[in-house]
Amino acid sequence: MDTKSPQPDLSATDLHGRRILVVEDSPVVADACGDMLRDMGCVAVGPATNMAAALQMSGEEEIDAAIVDINIRGGKSFPVLKILHDRGVPFLLTSGYADWSMPEEWREQPRLAKPYTPNQLREGLLNLLA
Repeated sequence: MDTKSPQPDLSATDLHGRRILVVEDSPVVADACGDMLRDMGCVAVGPATNMAAALQMSGEEEIDAAIVDINIRGGKSFPVLKILHDRGVPFLLTSGYADWSMPEEWREQPRLAKPYTPNQLREGLLNLLA
């Protein structure tokens, strides 16, 4: 037995086929996030680029998890978080702003500061779905 063989990439198999909703109003960030998800073997759902789409998709799509920008077109995505929470769908919060002021009910949610790397996204999703 060769003990120097590399270990299999468990993260790729753990995330393969997972449906991840992307709620992001920046086309550049949404495209990059979708590419990262597909590279991990996930199915990128969306992106939901405005609140109407985010509310609809978070309530109707078959998803395993979500990546949700806190600020969508100048508004807060808290109603989307409530829908996801009520459905039992885990989610990562993202923001490009230093101010992470949040209502108390969402303060303990996992977060990613933008810009995030593929490794940070993978780690966040693995922790979320563990």
